[in-house]
Amino acid sequence: MTKDAWRGRRAGRAGDEIAPMITFRYATAAAFLAAGLLTTPAAFASTPAGYAGFVADDAKITVIGNGAVSAAPDRMRLQAGVEVRRASAGAAFGDARKAAAKLRAALLGAGVDEDDLRTSEISLGPEYDDYPKVAGYRAGQGVEVLVRNLDRADRVVDAVASAGEEARLSGISFEIGDPARALAAAREAAYKDAAAKARQYARLAGRRLGRVVSVHEDGEGRAPIPFEGVHLMAADKSISPGRQSVGVNVTVVFQLR
Repeated sequence: MTKDAWRGRRAGRAGDEIAPMITFRYATAAAFLAAGLLTTPAAFASTPAGYAGFVADDAKITVIGNGAVSAAPDRMRLQAGVEVRRASAGAAFGDARKAAAKLRAALLGAGVDEDDLRTSEISLGPEYDDYPKVAGYRAGQGVEVLVRNLDRADRVVDAVASAGEEARLSGISFEIGDPARALAAAREAAYKDAAAKARQYARLAGRRLGRVVSVHEDGEGRAPIPFEGVHLMAADKSISPGRQSVGVNVTVVFQLR
């Protein structure tokens, strides 16, 4: 082997030893950046030996905390209405209006306040047995009913069913009338979750958690998610509101010491 070839092989082995060391050093820096322990690449300083280190004055950590609490709904929204089919458009629409008035009276009699009734739909259109020959006309009118006292829920549903063969039920949902208390508890849980994550990451990085720089809540808190589990209900009731989850996401930025 020539002297130049021997020198080339020796340089190659040295390069193999140095390359993993350099790769490890910069992989460490990339890992800290990916973990969000430092806000920008400028937060790293290169030492003469090539290792990446912290710039302590600029070190921050950003975490997202999640919080959710379960609460029982206290309101019900019922989608109801009427539908009729007649030979003429005028007759269909007129009879639908009469059936809607009957349904409205039944709901008021069941204890629903007039302000909690809202017309949600009015429809009228032809029906065909053999297009384009019109076989008749179908008309409908929908109403959204807000029931503020769930003890009356079954009574309201029965009122719709007793309004006649034109009556229709198309949907039901439950909600929390005043979610402020549930949202407050969810915010507290979300902040505690964010602080716990930040403490863990700071410990893993060999740092201590500093003061809070900023807190940001995503939106106004997540809307209640319907039907989480089922309530036990009395033997004489058929409507069960279940429970709802009220959640909050919060982004918190901490300093690292």
